[in-house]
Amino acid sequence: MSSNFQSSIFNLQSSKLWNNLEETIMISLLVGMAVVMIIQICCRYVLDMSLSWSEEITRYMFVWSAFMSISLCTKLTISIRIDAIIRLFSRKGRALVKIFNLTVEFSFFAYLIPYAWHYLMSTIESGQVSPACSIPMYYIQSAPLICFTLCCIRILERWFLQWHNYLHNTEYRNWQELKSAQKPRHLKPDTLST
Repeated sequence: MSSNFQSSIFNLQSSKLWNNLEETIMISLLVGMAVVMIIQICCRYVLDMSLSWSEEITRYMFVWSAFMSISLCTKLTISIRIDAIIRLFSRKGRALVKIFNLTVEFSFFAYLIPYAWHYLMSTIESGQVSPACSIPMYYIQSAPLICFTLCCIRILERWFLQWHNYLHNTEYRNWQELKSAQKPRHLKPDTLST
């Protein structure tokens, strides 16, 4: 792996916004859903009137959070898997199995991207808007495209890390571990009293 590429991955991975992108979006959506539903409850039971737009907005926020959770699970490697067999392999063997797994995952999401693109384009061409809020539906229908693209990027990050693990016979779980391992460690001054 070239040092320029590795340093660019480190720079991207050291960005707090990039590292917490999915979490930030999902927390914002959850807070937004809670606020909208509280407003709806207060209007319905306190003011004796119902809002027509609250359920629609909440539904669209939920759709976005569901798609963002796919990317979050990909980033954090939260998936159903059986580790017992993988643990039987050596470090290089585990890295190769993980590389194969990531290649299959990447292929799956890359396969879905063109379909998500066509789905989004057909929504844009139709000019469809939501019934209660008149929001253009392509804002909602763009969630799969953005999510699948983000999943591919997250998988590529892990894929390059596993290649690094394979080539250097290491077992780093994320780029921060690798980066901190490559920082020069300064020796502490001798504190022994003489």
